[in-house]
Amino acid sequence: MTTYDLAIIHGDGIGPEVNREAVKALNAAASRFGFGLQTTEYPLGAQAYLETGTLIDPGTMDSLRAHNAIMFGAMGDPRVTPGILERGLILRMRRELRQQVNLRPVRLYPGVPTPIKDLDPGRCDFVVVRENTEGMYVGGGSTVHAGTRNAVALQESINTAQAISDVVDYAFRLARARRGKLTLCHKKNVLVHAGELWQSIVNEHAAQYDDVEVDYVHADAMCQHMPMNPERFDVIVTDNLFGDIISDLGATIQGGLGVAASANLNLDGTAPSMFEPVHGSAPDIAGKGWANPAAAVLSAALCLASLGEGKAALALENAAASVLGELPALAGAGMGATTEQIGDRIAERITDETGISSQIEETSIMTAMAAI
Repeated sequence: MTTYDLAIIHGDGIGPEVNREAVKALNAAASRFGFGLQTTEYPLGAQAYLETGTLIDPGTMDSLRAHNAIMFGAMGDPRVTPGILERGLILRMRRELRQQVNLRPVRLYPGVPTPIKDLDPGRCDFVVVRENTEGMYVGGGSTVHAGTRNAVALQESINTAQAISDVVDYAFRLARARRGKLTLCHKKNVLVHAGELWQSIVNEHAAQYDDVEVDYVHADAMCQHMPMNPERFDVIVTDNLFGDIISDLGATIQGGLGVAASANLNLDGTAPSMFEPVHGSAPDIAGKGWANPAAAVLSAALCLASLGEGKAALALENAAASVLGELPALAGAGMGATTEQIGDRIAERITDETGISSQIEETSIMTAMAAI
């Protein structure tokens, strides 16, 4: 029996609550599909930082490298200055663990409300593949004459051919395993140097994947097409900043951050990938049982898919989707059940032998991820 060794970082706010339900779902899948799970918890986050003054030490980073995958809850606390946890811990882990791809599925599930009027679930099923270690988020910057009318702020963007090529190749492989279409999203009419580098690398790979249809959409136009014509897209590949923006728009389209999952993928097997719900730590509702754990469970499904457990991943997705469709509301006291109760329902559905919905299985990102 294969046993997977997972690191668990609960983080802050509602992170521990939703992460516990994700682990519960993973254990249910392990029981049904015949694999083992071993978990180790790491007390990283705001509380540990406030107590020790250290975000993460080298020994802990080395320990994380030894795991097969990382389940991450959420991070953020009003007692910590914005940017410290994000840049010093989250972005650092993505860089040092070489998690080159941030993957964000965007699909509608039956019964889950969307703010987009008359948007049929069958029209929306695409994936944003975002470069995760470069761009504006890692470039240097400086400010001179701060606090005066002569203040000047410089912020650099880093784009390397190797990192872009790795992400673009993954996006092509994913498109080939799905519906065979890839869209580059950038702003190459203004960001001419970075945009041309991205486009040239997409063109190079297109010659190797002649069975994949390729097109291009400006980032601002993408924000119109996604809610209006989501069926146009299959796999969208883009840089770090644009990917952050359009994937959050995708989360809104699919019903909100509470149902949006993500994966930070190490592509070469040198370190574990990390899986996390898109929502933040929501400290205002922490401990109330109002947090919807579905996004964390769907992130756990992505984890299983990346490990090659495709059927188990589909079972998690199907279970979460079926429970979501029954909730009167997707967050807060109006959900009709607590965080733990929803997690219990999902776990029960995972172990149900009635099988996996063919509707979910047919186009699921889980199938494509497990295949490549």
